[in-house]
Amino acid sequence: FFATKISTGGGREAGLGQVEGSHRSWGRETIDLNQVHNLQDVDIHLRTIRQAKEEGRTRYVGVTTSFPRQYQQMEQVLRNEALDFVQLNYSLGERGAAERLIPLAQDLGIAVVVNEPYNVGRLFAAVGGRDLPDWAAEFDCQSWGQFFLKYILANPAVTVVIPATSDPEHLVDNMGAGVGRLPDERTRRRMEDLFDEL
Repeated sequence: FFATKISTGGGREAGLGQVEGSHRSWGRETIDLNQVHNLQDVDIHLRTIRQAKEEGRTRYVGVTTSFPRQYQQMEQVLRNEALDFVQLNYSLGERGAAERLIPLAQDLGIAVVVNEPYNVGRLFAAVGGRDLPDWAAEFDCQSWGQFFLKYILANPAVTVVIPATSDPEHLVDNMGAGVGRLPDERTRRRMEDLFDEL
């Protein structure tokens, strides 16, 4: 599944250049998902991506943000545009997207991609030197990384999480979050309480 973004405030031609660059770089005629990154020139670039979808060069249309200050704008985009995907920052340490945006996406049938699931490393810093709680075994959790990912994966509105790593050991550990049980809603609240008390 090949996903990319148009990440420029340089207008339509700059966006088209990025799209063509993605096709060339990957040697693919079709990109599975193309997204307007951080809502830059969102109206312009959504038209570009939709045209590519009509031409069969892109399968899905999406938008992204990593900034809570853009959540109000993102809500308007989700309500006013026909989208397939939305990508948002969401983690145990940054739960703002779950208040309105993630439920809205679920109500509208928009797939949710979660970025920054470790809050740019802040979650690991917060639990540094602490043992994983014994009750994490109740949902087949073996590491703090899996703890953080399983919290997100247990949200029924979340489609996929992108932890982003170049370390093979971290990759294997991350994949372990997709195996076994997930925490139920009561346990997710317990996870939040534990984190909030750190």
